[in-house]
Amino acid sequence: MIRATVVAFIALATFALPVLAQDLGGTLKKVKDSASITLGIRESSLPLSYLDDKQQPVGYHIDICNRIVDAVKAQLKLPSLKVTHTPVTSQNRIPLVTNGTVDLECGSTTNNEARQKQVAFAPTTFVTNVRMAVKKASGIKSLSQLNGKPVATTTGTTSVQLMRAHEKGRSIDFKEVYAKDHADAFLMLETDRAVAFVMDDNLLAGLMVTSKNPNDYAIVGEVLNIEPIAIMLRRDDPAFKTVVDDAVKALMKSGEIDKLYAKWFMSPIPPKSANLNFAMSDKLKELIKAPSDAPAEAYNKKQ
Repeated sequence: MIRATVVAFIALATFALPVLAQDLGGTLKKVKDSASITLGIRESSLPLSYLDDKQQPVGYHIDICNRIVDAVKAQLKLPSLKVTHTPVTSQNRIPLVTNGTVDLECGSTTNNEARQKQVAFAPTTFVTNVRMAVKKASGIKSLSQLNGKPVATTTGTTSVQLMRAHEKGRSIDFKEVYAKDHADAFLMLETDRAVAFVMDDNLLAGLMVTSKNPNDYAIVGEVLNIEPIAIMLRRDDPAFKTVVDDAVKALMKSGEIDKLYAKWFMSPIPPKSANLNFAMSDKLKELIKAPSDAPAEAYNKKQ
């Protein structure tokens, strides 16, 4: 009886092995089969994801993505995993995730309901306020002062829609000037082709502090939106999302994410050793204690 039971157990285990291998699907199978993973990176979303003076991707979300890659290695038992970096823009980031070109988008993407219909998000790792950067000399402090003036925004972002939706922006006839990326949009402000650049306040702070004349600029105006920023991945891939989510939650539980935040937001960073001095928001502190992948709409409900 015992021998028959052992034989049956061995047969069952042998039969189960190919089933387990066959069950591996989605991104995890893609990564295992190719022994490589592709990270989508931004080139000027400082300090979340940008290129340093050696043209290497660095930043808060790059570090978080590297921790996720370590978790994928452990899950797949792949100590050697090739990591490829693919630059993405606000326009192409979602298509490159959905079509399989990029496995993790490690940039500065807002998690909102519209995007959740196309992609999935890891738990929120940053919360930003959408405002505008201006030159102090302009005297601009509100949306109401933008009538007839050119305003820079990055193609593929939601800034213009947010401005038009705001009560002080509905009757304003500002002129949109579109830029290919955040650095280009800030250059428009710097060279007076635009009087304001509307974007996430942390990105504005990063661009200002690394500009030629940081003291010439200020972040002003109404808060247009509170936006959760997160790592993006493909939808309908629960196994991979579990690995990603667990890796991010582990960083939060261990306190490692606080150290990463201090490294990128409260310390000198490359390429100019500038310090943003951008303290962690109360909302992000809450989300570290209770991780969530809720969309922006959950943060901006009308009371």
